Amino acid sequence: MTETSLNLSLIIDIGVTLIFLFYGLKLDPVKLRAGMRNWKMHLAIQLTTFVVFPMLVLPFYPLLQNTSLEIFWMGMFFLAALPSTVSSSVVMVSIAGGNIPGAIFNASISGIIGIIMTPFWMGLFLSAQSADLDFSHVLLQLITQIILPVVAGLILHKFLARWTDRHIYKFATFDKIIILLIVYESFSKSFMAGIFSSVSWIALAGLSVAVVILFFIIMNFTRLLAGVLNFSREDRITLQFAGTKKSLVHGSVFASVLFGTISTAGIWLLPIMIYHSFQLFYISIAARRMQMDETL
Repeated sequence: MTETSLNLSLIIDIGVTLIFLFYGLKLDPVKLRAGMRNWKMHLAIQLTTFVVFPMLVLPFYPLLQNTSLEIFWMGMFFLAALPSTVSSSVVMVSIAGGNIPGAIFNASISGIIGIIMTPFWMGLFLSAQSADLDFSHVLLQLITQIILPVVAGLILHKFLARWTDRHIYKFATFDKIIILLIVYESFSKSFMAGIFSSVSWIALAGLSVAVVILFFIIMNFTRLLAGVLNFSREDRITLQFAGTKKSLVHGSVFASVLFGTISTAGIWLLPIMIYHSFQLFYISIAARRMQMDETL
C-alpha cells in the first residue's frame, strides 16, 4: 500500500470517528427520553428498519449464493441493514405535516440501534465473503470509531449544546466530505481489483430496478401497517417516511469500518447510493403532495 493510500485511510478513520462524535453531540438525552412516549409508532418504525427490510432481502441469498450476482445481493442486504437517515426524514415529515418530534426521535434512535444491528446482520455473511477478514480488528474499530465517540458526544452534549447548534451546518459539510472520500477509496479499490470490469450495464440496470422495487414494497408495507394500527395522519406519515429512509452517511462510514479490506466494497455501496437518490426524489414529491392535500 502506498503512502498516499495510507494517509487517505488515516484521514477517513479520523473522519469517521469525528462524524460519530458530532452525532453524539447532536443527540439530546432529555428529548430522547421525552420522545419515548409514543412507543407503538417507534416500535413499528424500528422493526421496519432493522427487521422487515433485511427479511425481505434474506430469502434471495440461497438463490444467488456462489453466483456472479451474489456480490449485488450483499450490497442489497447491506442497504437493508442500515439505519434511517436523520435530516431528510425530519425535513420531509415536516413538509408533509407529520409527527415531527416522532421523526426526530426515531431518526436519532435509529442511528444508535444501527451501531449494533448493522454489524450484526452483516457479520452473518462477511466471513464467507473474505477469508482474510479479521473480526477482532473490525470489532475494535466499531468500538473505537463508532461506539465510544457516540458515548463521548452524549456525555459532552450538555456542555457543548450551544456550540453544536451554532456549527450544525458545518458538521453536515464535514459529513459530506468524509462520505466522498470513503466512496472514492472504496471505488478505487474495486477498480484496481478489476471488479467493475465484469459488471455489465444490464446487471446495473437490474440492480437499480431491484432497489426501486424494495423501496415501494416498504412504502406500501408501512402504509398498510399504519392502517392496521389505526395511526393518526401525522403518525402514518412519520411511519412511512422514517420507516422507508436509509442513511447514506451511516452506509458510507459503516462500509469504511466493516469492508475496509474488501475489494468489492465499491459495488456493495452501489445499492445505498441508488436508494438514497431515489428516496429523496420520490419522497420529496410525496411530501409536497401530502402538504397540498392537507391544505385543500
